[in-house]
Amino acid sequence: MTENNNNTLPLEYSTEQGQMSIVGFWIFVAAEVALFATLFATYAVLFGRTADSPEAMELFQPGIALTMTFILLTSSFTCGLAIHSMREGSLKGLMIFLFITLALGLTFLGFEIYEFVHYASEGATLQSSAYWSGFFILTGTHGVHVTLGIGWMIAILIQLKQRGLTAVTNRKVFILGLYWHFLDVVWIFIFTGVYLIGMVV
Repeated sequence: MTENNNNTLPLEYSTEQGQMSIVGFWIFVAAEVALFATLFATYAVLFGRTADSPEAMELFQPGIALTMTFILLTSSFTCGLAIHSMREGSLKGLMIFLFITLALGLTFLGFEIYEFVHYASEGATLQSSAYWSGFFILTGTHGVHVTLGIGWMIAILIQLKQRGLTAVTNRKVFILGLYWHFLDVVWIFIFTGVYLIGMVV
């Protein structure tokens, strides 16, 4: 008969509460998938309906979109390194990589704000047309999620500074990592389905 030895589990899984919290987060992710699937479907229906506003291919900047993608994917990598450091028991490594992830997330938001301001100056706003409404709601919802992730990351960094590595802080870091990777996956779909297609169609 084999016993389940909690000492062999990562610290975030070492308590029943931790395991239930992680399962609960996966349920939350399923709801978020449904949300973004709805936004993508709405965007697809409204695609091309720009009325008198500028066309997407006139405003989309390949360099900006690629830079934003590179930044967010790099932040996913550094977030993974943060989780690895946590599993190795290195509080210093965890906090360093979380700070780098935080900086990259803020840089991504800076580019997105610049992009939105640029589009608005060219006559493409939420009210301009059905297409631009769909675009701003989809990308803006993702941006809001990134903003929430950044705030969450700051709060966790403060807790790590105060409490160090515990079952509770490890669980929070692990769930944050899942959330951040989810946002990166959503962005890949946005980059492909919105920017790449918008630049050629």
